[in-house]
Amino acid sequence: MKPGRSVVGRPVRLLLGVVVATANLTGTAIVVVLAAWVLPTGDVDDVGRIRVVNLLILAGYLLVSLPIGLVWGGLLLRVRRDDDERRLVLYGPLRLATVQAVLWFGAMVLFVLVNLQYSWRLALTVGETILIGGITTTALSYLFAERILRPAAARVLAARPPRRRMRFGVLVRSVLFWALGTAVPVVGLILSAVSALVFQDVPATQLATIMIAVGLVALFAGFLTTVGAARAVADPVTAVRRALHRVEGGDLDARVPVYDGTELGLLQAGFNTMAEGLGERERLRDLFGRQVGRDVASLAAAAGEVELGGEVRHVAVLFVDLVGSTELAARRPPTEVVALLNRFFGIVVEVVESCGGWINKFEGDAALAVFGAPASLDDPDGRALCAARTLAERLRAQLPGCETGIGVSAGDAVAGNVGDPRRYEYTVIGDPVNEAARLTELAKSTEGRVLAAGATVAAADPAEAAHWSLGDAVTLRGRTGPTRLATPSRW
Repeated sequence: MKPGRSVVGRPVRLLLGVVVATANLTGTAIVVVLAAWVLPTGDVDDVGRIRVVNLLILAGYLLVSLPIGLVWGGLLLRVRRDDDERRLVLYGPLRLATVQAVLWFGAMVLFVLVNLQYSWRLALTVGETILIGGITTTALSYLFAERILRPAAARVLAARPPRRRMRFGVLVRSVLFWALGTAVPVVGLILSAVSALVFQDVPATQLATIMIAVGLVALFAGFLTTVGAARAVADPVTAVRRALHRVEGGDLDARVPVYDGTELGLLQAGFNTMAEGLGERERLRDLFGRQVGRDVASLAAAAGEVELGGEVRHVAVLFVDLVGSTELAARRPPTEVVALLNRFFGIVVEVVESCGGWINKFEGDAALAVFGAPASLDDPDGRALCAARTLAERLRAQLPGCETGIGVSAGDAVAGNVGDPRRYEYTVIGDPVNEAARLTELAKSTEGRVLAAGATVAAADPAEAAHWSLGDAVTLRGRTGPTRLATPSRW
């Protein structure tokens, strides 16, 4: 920020000036009422004339001190050459409170000197009243200024949240405001009682009036400072609690503004750091799930340690491969080939996942889908067969220029982690995988381009098996025993 510019905008400066001026004028009015009409003045002549003199001097002091305070406070919020905007905003309420304390102290000195010529007791009473009123009013103004400057504090702390406490801690601040807002007015009440006992010149009626008036002022000031100090603590905690509720609901973009320089600011910044970490973790989990499949990702996250090997499970395997991909790559630009493969794989993933399976791997222009691992399924054979029929129909409708071969087999296979603890993958190894691959090769030369093992159709749910017709038995390449072929009955 350029030197000479204020750290807050004009509307905030105007609001700050109005609120602080109003608070100080209210405190002044209360002090005047107590000093002029309630508290004992001692043995003085012509009380009315003394009161008029004090009021005239007060009017003159206000005409001078108010503009000085507003201008001085505004200058303290302007950036000088070596000033840090962040520090100016965070210490802004304290600087403004210092200005007010100086002006109240000046008023106390002035009125003590003015009234000392009439009576030292009168000067003492007026000085005590101004001092106590000034302390309480300054504390309240600090709380008001701190609340008004919260948006500015959130702005300067957004880029660089606090890493350590920058001001008084929560405990010190709470005790301090209790002392300034509650203990100090009560001290004034005690001083009034002590004065009545020492001088023995205060009638019972006047003493009762003094106690009631000063007590009400103490209650009012104590209530305001206590509420203000409590809100200064409760508001950040409430914001964090609401943001936590959003995170519990799945909104990992929830953030809270950081506007406090105490432990509460560290709490706000800590929550934002936690939310960012959770968001990053969820993003990595999502990317991991896209890479290996949701079920495999969940299985890996739930496992405490990496265990290589696997377990024998009954699975169904679907293999799908493009026909003539080599010629396709030679005739078309690489970008078109990649775009076509992405469309092809998009349909495969959608159909397989809708039937409860997961994509184990992509191999060039082919994909291997597994049903029944890692998550168990009811009727994995039937689900794989249904996926094969649906996939063939979708590919013919949405990729009419591309031919594919689809093979389906089922049986016992080993499903688990294969590789090294430093780099491994979850996969399925066994005869069903090999048979599905061989059926895919043979399917490329058949009319419907979809073949399944007859044993898979026989093990499937009858409702799905009814969609398939059994054919001849053939010995597939690389296998010793015959495999009975099955094709979809209707297209």
